[in-house]
Amino acid sequence: MPINITMPALSPTMEEGNLAKWLVKEGDSVSAGDVIAEIETDKATMEVEAVDEGTVAKIVVAEGSEGVKVNAVIAILAAEGEDVSEAASSGGASPAPAKEEPKAEAAPAKEEPKAAATPAPGPAKAAQTQAIPDNVKAGPVPVKDGERVFASPLARRIAKSEGVDITAVSGTGPHGRIVKRDVEAAIAGGAKASAAADKSPVTPAPAAAMATGSSTDAVLKLFEEGSYELVKHDGMRKTIAKRLQESKQTIPHFYVSVDCELDALLKLRSELNAAAPRKDDRPAYKLSVNDMVIKSLALALRDVPDANVSWTDEAMVKHKHADVGVAVSIPGGLITPIVRQAEMKSLSVISNEMKDLGKRAKERKLQPQEYQGGTTAVSNMGMMGVKDFAAVVNPPHATILAVGAGEKRAVVKDDAIAIAQVMTVTLSTDHRCVDGALGAELLAAFKGYIENPMSMLV
Repeated sequence: MPINITMPALSPTMEEGNLAKWLVKEGDSVSAGDVIAEIETDKATMEVEAVDEGTVAKIVVAEGSEGVKVNAVIAILAAEGEDVSEAASSGGASPAPAKEEPKAEAAPAKEEPKAAATPAPGPAKAAQTQAIPDNVKAGPVPVKDGERVFASPLARRIAKSEGVDITAVSGTGPHGRIVKRDVEAAIAGGAKASAAADKSPVTPAPAAAMATGSSTDAVLKLFEEGSYELVKHDGMRKTIAKRLQESKQTIPHFYVSVDCELDALLKLRSELNAAAPRKDDRPAYKLSVNDMVIKSLALALRDVPDANVSWTDEAMVKHKHADVGVAVSIPGGLITPIVRQAEMKSLSVISNEMKDLGKRAKERKLQPQEYQGGTTAVSNMGMMGVKDFAAVVNPPHATILAVGAGEKRAVVKDDAIAIAQVMTVTLSTDHRCVDGALGAELLAAFKGYIENPMSMLV
């Protein structure tokens, strides 16, 4: 029977995407794992792999299409031995309207686990697989007893992040393929590994009702016709607006500020950069103040573990490592690539990693796991001359550090006026889990590393 290829959900929050490019054409033969298309999400361009073997019978959604809903049919695949023209005419369904706005009711995905109760149409041996040890990572092509276990990329991604053994899940998709609802059903049934709790970010449920701004017509009535132009929101801007509105409406923000003297840090930074080994007449690293801020915040969270948390209605998620997101401005918005386990990395590693992440962020080539999750974030506007500001907490984080510009200020030292290089930082916290005293303790630890930078090297 014809196999529908649908628009994949490439991230937990993705509702629609743009079909940027087809890498196959009608009549081409594809194998499982072949890259067949490029999909643009709100933050990156991702490659989509085929999950079944067959011949491309029909391309339903043309490349360049925008706003294609998740799970909408984008192409039809004729299975091996099946007539291609017959598959093209009989299989598939029209995709959801590209311009239709998301409806307010609950997403259908919440009801999908019920489908797991129906007998799987695939081979009977799928129900007889046994769990493998939790420490075996789920690879892109899971194998059981020497045979491939077919699963969609989204199902494999969810299973890996939740600590579920994909080979122990029974598939209800075409030809017994494991799909998203099967993994969700396995998680609901208790298959999730206990160790996954400290790896998987928990996103708070959205507010029951979100306030909306003025309608387009209401705003345009205030301005003379012809005195403006309309610039359509892209997917990134819509996502940023939705998440920040949700954050401000559901998270009680609390702010703590402190001034940090930078003279010792700037001196050490200059010495470390001068001592950097050279290869091909280029230094192995070039540290920035931001690299040292990232390291200082990670070490502060290590020292104040009660602040390295995420809020859920049922429990506090205490993280074992400081995964520091760093806000990077890109055309049309911003993205927050993450330096994982930053408290354990050297300054040179953090510096080179940030240069790579920042470069690929601007090219929109980051993978979802490189910008989703994290335990805190840094937003540095010092290089833009901003003295101080307060950033918005980005869930599931409980904290975000806003960093201002370093500038020469008059300070009192030994009862005398002196000049020092000073920057102001402001910590925004989710007051449900990081209250004022705890936020102040975290900032004090951060200030200690900034003003005594040698301590971050030992």
